[in-house]
Amino acid sequence: MFGIPGKQAVTLTPKAAAQITKLMAKDGHSGLRIGVKKGGCAGMEYTMDYVADTDPNDEVIEQDGARVMIAPMAQMFLFGTEIDYEVSLLESGFKFNNPNVSEACGCGESIKFDSM
Repeated sequence: MFGIPGKQAVTLTPKAAAQITKLMAKDGHSGLRIGVKKGGCAGMEYTMDYVADTDPNDEVIEQDGARVMIAPMAQMFLFGTEIDYEVSLLESGFKFNNPNVSEACGCGESIKFDSM
């Protein structure tokens, strides 16, 4: 695991925690797994998937009733990230406030990290 002992890799705003809790309850999911994969115009994209079981290598974040699992390969890229949930007139969705991102595409769907 990366980061500082005793400090969560990822934090959730109250809005994000409420939305994740709502999604977990809707279909009986165990939580939400967050990762990163190659893709998009800037090189990497966030992934979010419902999960029924926790992988023993996942970092599990539990906050205000929400459970988020961080995939092992994503832990170093997500350390220090705050996840928010925003609602606007045109769209709603999770927003990642990630201090490790060096570049993002115009649509905000694709990110780039400096070499770690």
